[in-house]
Amino acid sequence: MKVFLMRLWRKLNYFLRTQSQFAVQSSKEILRKQEVSIQSSAPLPALCSVIIPALNEEKAIESVIHYAQKDTFTGEVIVIDDSSIDATAQIARSAGAQVFTSSMLGKGASMQDGIEVANNEYVVFLDGDLSGLEENIISKMIAPLIADEADFVKAKFGRGGGRVTELTAKPMLKVFFPELGGISQPLGGIIAARTSLLKKLTFESGYGVDIGLLIDAHLKGARICEVDIGSLEHDSQPLVDLTTMANEVARVIHHYSRHAGRLHVEQISEMYEEQRLASASFDYIINRRKGRRKVVLLDMDGTITPNRFIKDLAAFTHTEETLDALLDVSQNDAATRSQQIAEIFKFTHRTQFEKVAMNMPIKPGVIEFVNQMKRNGFMVGLISDSYFIAAEIMRKRIFADFAIAHTLKFRNDICSGELNLNKDFYPDRSHGNLQPCKSNVIKRFLSKTNKPSFVEVWAIGDHLNDLDMLLLADKAFVIDPKSPELLKHKHIKNIASFEDLFQVDAVT
Repeated sequence: MKVFLMRLWRKLNYFLRTQSQFAVQSSKEILRKQEVSIQSSAPLPALCSVIIPALNEEKAIESVIHYAQKDTFTGEVIVIDDSSIDATAQIARSAGAQVFTSSMLGKGASMQDGIEVANNEYVVFLDGDLSGLEENIISKMIAPLIADEADFVKAKFGRGGGRVTELTAKPMLKVFFPELGGISQPLGGIIAARTSLLKKLTFESGYGVDIGLLIDAHLKGARICEVDIGSLEHDSQPLVDLTTMANEVARVIHHYSRHAGRLHVEQISEMYEEQRLASASFDYIINRRKGRRKVVLLDMDGTITPNRFIKDLAAFTHTEETLDALLDVSQNDAATRSQQIAEIFKFTHRTQFEKVAMNMPIKPGVIEFVNQMKRNGFMVGLISDSYFIAAEIMRKRIFADFAIAHTLKFRNDICSGELNLNKDFYPDRSHGNLQPCKSNVIKRFLSKTNKPSFVEVWAIGDHLNDLDMLLLADKAFVIDPKSPELLKHKHIKNIASFEDLFQVDAVT
């Protein structure tokens, strides 16, 4: 009997030991492969939210969504539509993705919006124009996260880095962040990370978003690795966009270098101030027209927003009384008064300007009107007597193509109180004794020196200082006019809201 019990105990002990070993092996296998344990028919848990920022990607978005849906680790596919004017959103929704409209123009804002609605612990970002993808990329990207071998994963692929990667990003990383100098695709948009980490990172608004995330993750102590995903195909960028991309990538690297104490940036900050001034010019705008020959010019204060930026900024910085005193003085010419107003905001940090612009209300129907005009082949831009730093943010918020305004100077992100009146607001781009006027901007659009020339220009305003511009436009509208003088001209149509513009024959 004793011998029988001893044999029974050995068999039971062996059975328990082998089952325990098998369980450990199975759990590791699940982490490494997209397979179900042979001991269970339960499906693999969905661990990943796939986020696809998209702008006018109707040709490729469906295939990218279906690709993501095939991966066993995909729990949901989220498309953040950057107010596309094609059928991107409709196609994505029909393909089974959750579709949300971005809160603001730009890939960075779309990526951040995606994180806010994601329901899973892990996130993989894919671009909306990808093709030629190998199988199981999503699984490969999150494998190091699940195995706790990395916190931030970049895709490495066979196609060589583009011109901006090789000539701007990599050389600068090797100088300022040599520990990241070996990353093969620092500008690549295929990224995987935990939601908790991504919520701690800063998402840049322009082309610098991907390099910014990489550096920010590194500075926050994240373990970074690359995963080889084979080869893929991307739409190439036009030369003008490559120039902008290079500038923005360089700016982001310099920004993080400075904050990491790796850069003394007085001279570089000045260089980027000059770059910022250039981006507010007509020459910059005309290089981004992409063949379009029609344009809509929208006034900012009082037209697309009921508020006036400098009034909101003065309230935010507690300088209302000083501003009101200047606004009540009528002796000074417009240029002199504009310079005096700019001096009120000396020593104000750039972020305060940005916060005020981000919180200004937008009138109903503005974004829909902008998108409709873009669908009809128009460039859409903001024109303002206010500051470019505000106009550019409002431009992005309504998904317009450009902004043109006057520029404040900043040194190390602090306003110097100096105002550069935009030369395009003058008839011959030289100051002289003339006063700046928006009509000179519209004359530049109407000039026959543009090749090809513009064939139609619309203008929408609300104030007496918009009158000369409105009279030159092919179609002119006022909304909530501040002067009865604007209503004396038959050429100028008074509209109650932007919804009224959908009835204009050229919009339909």
